Amino acid sequence: MVLSLFSDFSSGISYILYIFSNSLLYPVIILLLLLVLIILVYSGEFITEYTKRKENPKELGKICRDLRKAAESGSYDECETILKNVKNQTQYVTNFAKDISGLVKEGDISSIDRVADSYEEKMLKRLEKTRIISTVGPMLGLMGTLIPLGPALIGLTDGNIEALATNLVVAFATTVVGLFSAGIAYCLSIVRQRWYWKDINNMDYIIDALNPEE
Repeated sequence: MVLSLFSDFSSGISYILYIFSNSLLYPVIILLLLLVLIILVYSGEFITEYTKRKENPKELGKICRDLRKAAESGSYDECETILKNVKNQTQYVTNFAKDISGLVKEGDISSIDRVADSYEEKMLKRLEKTRIISTVGPMLGLMGTLIPLGPALIGLTDGNIEALATNLVVAFATTVVGLFSAGIAYCLSIVRQRWYWKDINNMDYIIDALNPEE
């Protein structure tokens, strides 16, 4: 009696888990297709950002030397002019220089670090998008692989080769799609991380030039 009840309970739990896992298949497939579309959009944004990135280390060095001289002499109006005329640098560095020019004119040097932190936060938010895809993509791909295996095994036991083949095709396809989106997202994250690390260093270079006493 006890064994019969346990067997019925176990069968009921197994059936519930089977139904629950199968109900996730189509949402997982839809999410994977959305990831592919999103990563293609992000790839286009990446190419656009790459074509717009301009870096001139020698010119930035000259700008920072001029800033240091002006800061040492207390000429904050001159510092403002130099910062507003920053060119041939990346968009983040150029915008940062223009944003802090007003603070420099007012002599509010201490608030510049807060502006730099806000730019770093913007960069991290942009990196988070592709980092999430690079992590979630393989998870969804694995789910899309494992979920069809249940019906595939049932089809195998029933001798239904067509159901077995269909479910295996879905399983392998979701794996490929998940790894594809994750792989591209990972590459975009790595390259952008290097870009933004350099931008942060350049912003720190400008901040150090405005603090000659340090």
